[in-house]
Amino acid sequence: MRAISLLCVLFLLLGTVAFAGEPLVAGVSRVNLTPPLDWKFPLGGYGARMNKPAEGVHDWIWAKGLVLQQGHRRFALVTLDIVGLPPNIKPEVLDKLGKGWNEKNLMLLASHSHGSLNMSSINTKNVLGLPQIGIFHQKVHDWVVEKIVEAVRQAERDLRLVAVGTASGELRSLNHNRRGDGVTDPELTVTRIDLASGKPLAVLVNWTAHPTFVDEHDMLVTGCWPGVLQRELEAWIGNGVTAFYYNGAEGDQSPSGAVGGSHFEKLEDYGRKIAIRARALYDSIQPKEKASLEVNYAVTPLPERQPHPQFMQTGGAEYGLDEQKMQVLLSTMVPESVGVQAVRIGDLLIAGVPGEMIASLGLQVKKALREAGAPHPVIGGLANEWISYILSESEYKQGGYEASVSFYGPKLGETMVKAVLDVARPLAGR
Repeated sequence: MRAISLLCVLFLLLGTVAFAGEPLVAGVSRVNLTPPLDWKFPLGGYGARMNKPAEGVHDWIWAKGLVLQQGHRRFALVTLDIVGLPPNIKPEVLDKLGKGWNEKNLMLLASHSHGSLNMSSINTKNVLGLPQIGIFHQKVHDWVVEKIVEAVRQAERDLRLVAVGTASGELRSLNHNRRGDGVTDPELTVTRIDLASGKPLAVLVNWTAHPTFVDEHDMLVTGCWPGVLQRELEAWIGNGVTAFYYNGAEGDQSPSGAVGGSHFEKLEDYGRKIAIRARALYDSIQPKEKASLEVNYAVTPLPERQPHPQFMQTGGAEYGLDEQKMQVLLSTMVPESVGVQAVRIGDLLIAGVPGEMIASLGLQVKKALREAGAPHPVIGGLANEWISYILSESEYKQGGYEASVSFYGPKLGETMVKAVLDVARPLAGR
């Protein structure tokens, strides 16, 4: 029996070595996510918009797909210029994608643009009919699902050998803590994916800040500053590169340092400032052909659903909810459990967080993953779905807007940090 056990271990080790030596291939896509204006779709991000339809387009919003494959493993990352995703979208996308795609190998990352589609308008469980929350819109829902499916299918059509590299740097004074406690995440992380020929294929940018330059009076569709960031990088790098943006633990992080008169001038200025720094990091990266692809996924139960004691004075007032409607929201639109996901692409480790985690918790996760051996750990904020704001117990008890839109009581932050680390840490030292 001992000889058989040793032989099994040897086969497993040989299999791991053989897999690590297999080539990494990738494909990309970009799909216009902007619905037709004559559908009169609502913009999200502010209850004060009262479900009013978009009046025009400042810049297109996009779904961008990156499909990676190594041996028998494949993974699709789709970034979206959208406020967030309700829990129903990913399962519906997987159902349409069919065989070979599952909860583990598909990750959806929303930028959190406040000039984009209303999250509640694509939530099939939205039965409240409140304009402050947003009213379900069947056409927009179907459109978003189909465009995500299209992004994955386009990206997987042309998989080619790639090299991957990642670099990180600090940007000071370009974000701040809007809750006033001083904790910020100044880290900018850029991942470069080139074809074997050296031609650029994709650039992934992780930076932590709310895309909130527009307000409830601005009724033009926009990807906000992440849209500018991606557009500028694609133009500067050229050669058909596709730029992807994904947010971090931005629950209490707001942008700083923008210059301009109008809201749109400020978001253009800020997006370019981040793009300039991202381009410098991009140019410093030497991609490596030997890059591994590892993924992990688990479902975690969430704490008991409950409104914050101050909800009616803050979030409830903005979103038109009384105590009865809040209970309906909690029982229908707020999930009891959530999938947590992580992916390792070479030196990059994305720890997906399904909501808006505050920066102190995000930094705690990144520190633990770095200590476990991950060269470049990042938070993938608003991953796959939005469950609520995710705060530490002390910040939850402090109250304020973010706490009032945290739906699982004071222990949610502790629960999510553990769940994220349980999924991401096994990938850190590889």
